[in-house]
Amino acid sequence: MRNNIKFYKVIILGVNILFSTLSVAQTNENDPLMFGAEIFIEPGQSDKNIESWFKTLNDNNMQLTRIRMFENYMKDSNGNWDFSLFDKAFKYAEKYNIKVYANLFPATDFTDVGGFKFPYDKNHLQRIAQYIKTMVEHFKKYKSLYGWVPINEPGGGSIYDPLAKEIFSEWKNSQKNLVKNSLKDTPHFSFDNNQFLLYYNTWYLKWLTKEIRKYDTENPIHVNTHQIFDNVAQYDFPAWNDFLTSLGGSAHASWHFGYFPREKYALAMSANSEIILSGATKIPWLMTELQGGNNIYSGYAPFCPTKEEVAQWLWISVATGSKGAIFWCLNPRMSGAEAGEWAMVDFQNKPTNRLVEVGKIAKIIQQNEKLFSTAKPVNSPITILYNRESMWVENRMTTDLKDNKFEIRSQGAVIKSAISYFEALSQIGLQPAFKEFNEFSFSEKDYTGQSIILAHQIAIPEAYYDKLRHFVKNGGTLIVDGLTAFYDENAISKMVNYFPLSDLLGGNVSEFVFEKDIFDLKLANKNLSAHALKGIISVESGKSLNDQNENLGIVNSFGKGKVVWVPSLIGLGARKVDNYETLMAFLMPYIDNKNEFSFDTYHRGLLMKNLKSGKKVISVIINKNKTSMQVKLKGFFNRYKNPSILYSNKNSRVSGENVTINSEDTLVILWN
Repeated sequence: MRNNIKFYKVIILGVNILFSTLSVAQTNENDPLMFGAEIFIEPGQSDKNIESWFKTLNDNNMQLTRIRMFENYMKDSNGNWDFSLFDKAFKYAEKYNIKVYANLFPATDFTDVGGFKFPYDKNHLQRIAQYIKTMVEHFKKYKSLYGWVPINEPGGGSIYDPLAKEIFSEWKNSQKNLVKNSLKDTPHFSFDNNQFLLYYNTWYLKWLTKEIRKYDTENPIHVNTHQIFDNVAQYDFPAWNDFLTSLGGSAHASWHFGYFPREKYALAMSANSEIILSGATKIPWLMTELQGGNNIYSGYAPFCPTKEEVAQWLWISVATGSKGAIFWCLNPRMSGAEAGEWAMVDFQNKPTNRLVEVGKIAKIIQQNEKLFSTAKPVNSPITILYNRESMWVENRMTTDLKDNKFEIRSQGAVIKSAISYFEALSQIGLQPAFKEFNEFSFSEKDYTGQSIILAHQIAIPEAYYDKLRHFVKNGGTLIVDGLTAFYDENAISKMVNYFPLSDLLGGNVSEFVFEKDIFDLKLANKNLSAHALKGIISVESGKSLNDQNENLGIVNSFGKGKVVWVPSLIGLGARKVDNYETLMAFLMPYIDNKNEFSFDTYHRGLLMKNLKSGKKVISVIINKNKTSMQVKLKGFFNRYKNPSILYSNKNSRVSGENVTINSEDTLVILWN
């Protein structure tokens, strides 16, 4: 065991030394945007077909692809390598000016659709290292190589294999002297597995990157997250920023948007993109996989996206600052769980209308290269914060429950509550940021005009308390709903006996009363929909928002700022009834959006995102209603003149600050 620990200490030390000294070429945030689709290479494909796929990309204004570098398709049972099939792909890529992201895919079972997430044992780790050496040394010679994807879709792996157990022991020993909080001696649940999985994902990703850098010190290294609304608690994005070149994500509606109906996939794409944008603090981001075609037997929700939906997803990614996008995938694989599915060409290798539409968008952006390459997203001064500890505690509390009739008793209520406010704000045209707690800067001196929303974030670590106080004390507005701060990071209830945030929030919860699935909550003369629990406040310094005997919501002044606290699930309630208009009417007096890009009023089914490029603004507006909508734009739009339409596939119109947008259209407006 001592030798094993010594072995891993050497690996970790080597990784740290390498990244402290190595200067790695970075993708510049002002580089031109690149678009493409994954080309799936497998035995049995003819040279004619392989060449046709690269030509198809080129013909449709695409310059980028990703290829899975299957070890199983290059190495035989005797250990002999034959690179010829993949050499052809890289040569055709050079012929048609297509850049390739090589996605490392070490040997795995044929039925393993997405690839394993962690090595099984030390010998497996060494085999992966040898595979990486072989791949990088052979394929780095090609001019068509753009960069490396060290692992497909990290997240969700097992921590019970031999290697994980060994590294867990090493990690656990390093944690022994860390003080968790003031109640560390109180009996409590262990969240070691959650904390270790967060660490282990970073450890393995960093190890893979280090192995690539032994043989290639220049080409970009990129990774794609997936199932973001479930897996995000496993991702330590700030740590990844230190060794990745760019961050990405898989955002397949069929696989990853189970919390949303189809008519809200655009909203899901917007939230997904904002999470990745926030995670890529110091590096660019690029949407690595977007669903491009039909799924039948694979995926959770079978459907074929329309060309309008594909356009919506692509423009949303661009409007959230992505440096481009790659669709999954161009050609259908011939065998396996996804055989004949997901493609953007038909079975005769002809472009579908989805591919043609993406090509049109790519051409528009290429024709306006400087405009888009320097464009940056314009977020509203509103940040929706989630924290991974809340997701861990929720998972622990709901794992053994048989009755999931109520959202609050099911895994996902924490992130759905945050999403509910994102959706509400989107329908008034605002563009809130969506961040994990540690991605927000709590070191500023002035937060005047800024708002943070903590929606049902049930477990707030004690270390966060003073950061929240600092934000509000220096002018910020904090909006809190649901069971936020009910627990600390160890699932110890903080509202029993003494609530340590009573000074900030303005009181204590006297009790939570279980009502029913949806009930009315009257606050500030608004009838809000709430879910399951009614929180009753024992007021200390806050001002009540209702005239009833029970205090159900308060506003508390704290320093230069204020806190709006409703300890009932009004965000999740609005989501369940699918109506955010009353929630927005309640929130607007507390949100400073007078000068922000927004709609003049609430518009169900609309969303807008804005980019600023020099002295110009690009607006992306999407209408998911079944009828056309008339919208007046307000805020900063009055500073800009001469709006012109860059893109519309449904003949929508703009006149001054007045917009008519047709059903399912994506309207892209340029303002000077």
